[in-house]
Amino acid sequence: MKIVYLYAEVMGYTMATIRELIDRHVAELHIVHLDSKKLTPYKYQNANNVTFYGRSAYSTAMIKELVSRVDPDLVVVSGWQDRGYLQVARLLRKKGIPVVTGFDDQWHGTPRQIAASYFSFFLKRYFSHAWVSGPYQFEFARRMGFNKDEIVFNLYSADLTLFNDVYNKAQHNKQSNYPHRFLFVGRFEKIKGVDLLVETWNSLGDKRKDWELHFIGDGSLKSYLKAQTGITISDFMQPNRLKDEILGAGCFILPSRKEPWGVVIHEFVAAGLPIICSDTCGAAPVFLIHGLNGFSFKSENIDSLSRQMLNIINTDDQELCKMSEHSHGLGQQITPAMSAASLISIKRQTAAV
Repeated sequence: MKIVYLYAEVMGYTMATIRELIDRHVAELHIVHLDSKKLTPYKYQNANNVTFYGRSAYSTAMIKELVSRVDPDLVVVSGWQDRGYLQVARLLRKKGIPVVTGFDDQWHGTPRQIAASYFSFFLKRYFSHAWVSGPYQFEFARRMGFNKDEIVFNLYSADLTLFNDVYNKAQHNKQSNYPHRFLFVGRFEKIKGVDLLVETWNSLGDKRKDWELHFIGDGSLKSYLKAQTGITISDFMQPNRLKDEILGAGCFILPSRKEPWGVVIHEFVAAGLPIICSDTCGAAPVFLIHGLNGFSFKSENIDSLSRQMLNIINTDDQELCKMSEHSHGLGQQITPAMSAASLISIKRQTAAV
């Protein structure tokens, strides 16, 4: 089987699913991807039978020529903003090739979303199927005109080989010396709520006890964070280096103002960290059970975030170890193998009709 991805950014979790596709299902994989104005400096590693093409070097005509030459059995399109991708998708739909679009956004019933739903038949001109990350995205896909049998789940999976390894290495040390460190990993931007986290942290004062707060990432608020006292800032890290930092963490926090999904939640529960995240995070219904392996708080509400941070701070180490175990278990609900198989099921289903 041959697959073409018309993609946005290639990320670590993308590569985890790609490796599964190559190992189990696919003879060739061709990926056109965003290679300029990226949100993160993640560097992918080449893989056998996978060819990468930087979007900046490929015009729409060149992508059409590529797709014609490859003659794929299945095409995946990430994002609807690239008009060139849409032109290619429309061409392939006319040829009867399954074209899959990813849904990682949530349905909020905004005027813009409602207006788009009235013209959903236009979307079906480009895409035959929807590949969604979770239940909120399923609702969005249904609102946009996709039938239930045209939707598959498991769009995203954490690289469980990496994060399960962190969990296994950390367990012995956590039993004897649980790390009292909150950790944020992501973009230093207002949408991620890093300013809210700093303000909340400062408000805790002596209630923080011996807990620390570490930030890892990059973004426009980096200078703001560096101007603060009582926190630690580290630059963006490639996944293999990040592993060492996770070993020293006791709770992951994602205080986003908006977070359609949040693969990072999956990554850190798999690594065995209790989680605190805002109620906007789309991955929370799958990977967080409030009170079992972490806590959810009301987005942009400092009092709410403060209460949940204090819940972690005031929990004894033995109970935190149990929360860690629960997190790890929940992290196994979606795997790269399941993600790859969900995509391949679309081709198998259409071939059986």
